[in-house]
Amino acid sequence: MKKLLLPLYLILSIPFALEAQNYPEMIEIKGGTFIMGDTDGDGENWERPTHTVTLSNFKMAKTETTVLQWREYCNDIGRPFPAGMEDYPSDAVMAFVNWNDAVGYCKWLSNKTGEHYRLPTEAEWEFAARGGNETKGHKYAGSFNIEYVGWYNANAKGIHEVALKQPNELGLYDMTGNVLEWCSDIYGAYSSASAVNPRGPATGSYRVLRGGSWDDILSYCRISFRSSEAPETRYGYIGFRVVVGP
Repeated sequence: MKKLLLPLYLILSIPFALEAQNYPEMIEIKGGTFIMGDTDGDGENWERPTHTVTLSNFKMAKTETTVLQWREYCNDIGRPFPAGMEDYPSDAVMAFVNWNDAVGYCKWLSNKTGEHYRLPTEAEWEFAARGGNETKGHKYAGSFNIEYVGWYNANAKGIHEVALKQPNELGLYDMTGNVLEWCSDIYGAYSSASAVNPRGPATGSYRVLRGGSWDDILSYCRISFRSSEAPETRYGYIGFRVVVGP
């Protein structure tokens, strides 16, 4: 029988390819200026007033944090993996993660890689969900029809694997639906003033969640929709994705 021999460059690349699956794949987001908040008249009061925001460049994870990525973190620091998520496939989105857990993961990932991983600001999240400078003005992240891009309460009974739907203009998946995503900001009312790289209020009890989830109705999955929870909250419809930036 003839032996199958792999070229040396393929053999050398295999360990790195396998390892890469354990860490988020990042997409470059070129900074720009956009109108943040509801712009089509069907938003809630907490999505107003609309205001101009300018952002610097940053990187964002292509998908929400997965079971495999969270397991890598838990194994490395000796943290128990959540029992409720043990039977999900490796590429399922990780849920039952509170804000403090997500921040801990970001710090761990920063130490492992030497890059500054963190949760996105609310403004970064919305700019990226809208498609950044490539935006086509969609209501949902990547489409005017949620069925193409998101899991919500009419087409899902729970969390799904990431990247099963279409991505948005920047190649980001599941920014509509699947799980709500933690942002770094403390939740607070919008100002009408223009802002550069805003970070949210200085004080408050709740952290911002964006994107809607498999448990949410259609209107809660709009790009501009805002919600919030206490940072210690864990639910099966809450997860996160990371960014790299200053």
